[in-house]
Amino acid sequence: MPSFDITSEVDMPSLNNAIDSTNKKITNRYDFKGTDARVEHKDKMLTLHGDNDFQIDQMKAILLPELTAKKIDVRCLEEEKLQKVGGNKVKQEIRVRVGVEQDLAKKIVKLIKDGKVKVQAAIQGESIRVTGKKRDDLQDCIALVRKEITDYPLQYENFRD
Repeated sequence: MPSFDITSEVDMPSLNNAIDSTNKKITNRYDFKGTDARVEHKDKMLTLHGDNDFQIDQMKAILLPELTAKKIDVRCLEEEKLQKVGGNKVKQEIRVRVGVEQDLAKKIVKLIKDGKVKVQAAIQGESIRVTGKKRDDLQDCIALVRKEITDYPLQYENFRD
């Protein structure tokens, strides 16, 4: 039976390259001279360190185009609240969402079942396996999910006949 997987992945080497080039641009900018502005990456979490919230906004204005240039969908980023750190320093954490979260997976499975497409969808960890009898049904399913889920980057992989 033909099948495919719905997943959400981020290319980690490209993410690291984008962070490195962002840090390079930050150190070369005149308005960041003598500050503690930097971007750190650890375990699917980006941390922006700066002297004030304006600097954090400027760092995001550098980081997001770098991520886009490296073909990373910025919809996978989830910003958290700005935090005050000792003295007058601030930091902001940005979580990199990898894998299809349980709530979204349930929503996609319900969407596929309600769409009256002749396929079966099953949640398998952080991905969704979709199987059907015909290749055309699977392509209709992909079109349906692409049309309805626009706020989360999804990839359709492992297509097998």
